[in-house]
Parts: sequence; structure tokens; C-alpha cells
Amino acid sequence: MVCQDCEKKLGRVITPDPWKIGARNTVESGGRKLGENKLLTAKKSRFSPYNSKFQQCRICRTSVHQAGSSYCQACAYKKGICAMCGKKLIDTKNYRQSST
Repeated sequence: MVCQDCEKKLGRVITPDPWKIGARNTVESGGRKLGENKLLTAKKSRFSPYNSKFQQCRICRTSVHQAGSSYCQACAYKKGICAMCGKKLIDTKNYRQSST
């Protein structure tokens, strides 16, 4: 779960959308150029095993693979918080949450 503020921080996909209406990664929207190597140009959303490590979840200490996230998806679901910033999204007091 990611809040509306953190949706802007999510990385873009490498391949263009087949449906161009509303797509953020097409030539018309400025997201992808012809002949551009996305592996070389988009380094901020890539993981390099030589330079850094995956972040760990603040609750369960498992590795988090989503760039910029502080919580894993299982803990964010159980607590009802945003996986990136930790903002409360849902009041889970009366829910029966399970991770399986």
C-alpha cells in the first residue's frame, strides 16, 4: 500500500505502455526517448549490488526491494500504513488482518 503523496515517487517501468492514453512512459509524454538506454539513464531507481544494500523493514527487519520504502508490503498491510512513508491509511482496529 502506498499513499497518494508517495505514488509520485514510484519508479517508472522500462517498457512503454501499449495503451498510450494516460501513460507516463511514452515519447509523447516525455518519459521515454527513442534509442534511449534506460539502464544507463535511470540510475536512481535501479539497485546496484556493488554500491549499496537493500533497505530493511523497520518492523520485521526483512529486506525491502521497493526503492525508497521503509516497510515491507506484509507489515504495511497488517498495520494499514504506507510502505514508503509510514503514514496511516486505514484504521485496522476492527479488522482481522492476516499476512497469509
